[in-house]
Amino acid sequence: MLLNNLEHVPSWQRNLFILWIGVFMMGIGFSEVMPFLPLYVDTLGHFTQDQLTFYSSLTFSTTFFTMAIFSPFWGKLADSKGRKLMLMRASLGMAIIFILMGLVTNVWQLIFLRALQGIFGGFISNANAMVATQVPKERSGYALGILVTGATAGQLLGPFLGGTIASFVSYRTCFYITGIIFGAVFLLTTLFIHERFTPVKKEDSPSFKTVINLLPNARLTFGLCLTMLIIQTANMSIGPIISLVVRMLDHGSLSTTFLAGVVAAMPGIATLIAAPRFGIIGDRIGTDRMIMIGFGIALLSLVPSAFVIAVWQLAILRLIMGVSNATMLPAVQTLLAKTTPSQITSRVFAYGQSFQSIGSVVGPMLGSLVASQFGYSGIFIASALLVALNALFFWSNTKSLRTS
Repeated sequence: MLLNNLEHVPSWQRNLFILWIGVFMMGIGFSEVMPFLPLYVDTLGHFTQDQLTFYSSLTFSTTFFTMAIFSPFWGKLADSKGRKLMLMRASLGMAIIFILMGLVTNVWQLIFLRALQGIFGGFISNANAMVATQVPKERSGYALGILVTGATAGQLLGPFLGGTIASFVSYRTCFYITGIIFGAVFLLTTLFIHERFTPVKKEDSPSFKTVINLLPNARLTFGLCLTMLIIQTANMSIGPIISLVVRMLDHGSLSTTFLAGVVAAMPGIATLIAAPRFGIIGDRIGTDRMIMIGFGIALLSLVPSAFVIAVWQLAILRLIMGVSNATMLPAVQTLLAKTTPSQITSRVFAYGQSFQSIGSVVGPMLGSLVASQFGYSGIFIASALLVALNALFFWSNTKSLRTS
């Protein structure tokens, strides 16, 4: 009934609603396995603590390494074949791959499938690109902020759902459930997303050099992509081994898997509440200011996290980190949407996805390296230093733009 009523609203609002549901379900699917992924790795062999940390980080980051390589290819294909086709490809591919993850018998099979996940991924980035090309420019901050809430709401519920299911059944069951969720997203996209798209002929598809020349401000675009990389590095430096940190801090009777799910969900809670409001505020006061505020909040979260002695302290500080994400992520996406010509929007968003994916590779590897030398606390300090350097670079970059 509700979907039928959407026929009477503008197409961009209808697609925004459907895409919100899609990214919400994808957010659930991706995040529900994250809290126990290192624990799942632990069941696939006999590892020392350092080996478990390394394999957990490698399993996590492999997806984003392949995603960084293949995202520009899918972005170029989206500009020539349409974003809906890319949404269908990503959701169906994820459905098959996650079901196979529940059938693995050793860690290398899991790593291989995580690599395939990165190759066939890209649902959320293509959803962002579709919204950016369809929504009026003056509403882009609002619309992209709304879309962020869909993904983060799913990321909020996912850890609770995955942690609860894993506490009662098995880790493998969670992968099967995730595959079913992604299959539902494929059907929803196929049936209800409508796209008016004029294909770009292969000979008219711009080269990388042409894309750079078409950008009104290539320096700003690069700065935004670099900011996405650093944000993701800071977020993911601790993400893959959050359950191991919780296990170290936990001295109670509650399930470590459940507590890890709670801690992993904290950034999602903050982003869900704050992102739409911050998106609107950013449209009013300037997105560059919102990004600088986000850097400051990130430092307020990361530095104290190095000295926590209880799970509840870590949970509160991860909640604050989510507020930082809510200030920066919609702002970066909005600036990309406002400063990119529509004919290369998918390509530029794909480049942004590649930078973000590189951050998701660098983060876990950095976390694993730092943890082996300085323990888990060192990860938060290293991330804080990266954020501070990025804030200085971004401030300098935007200052020069204003005075030029």
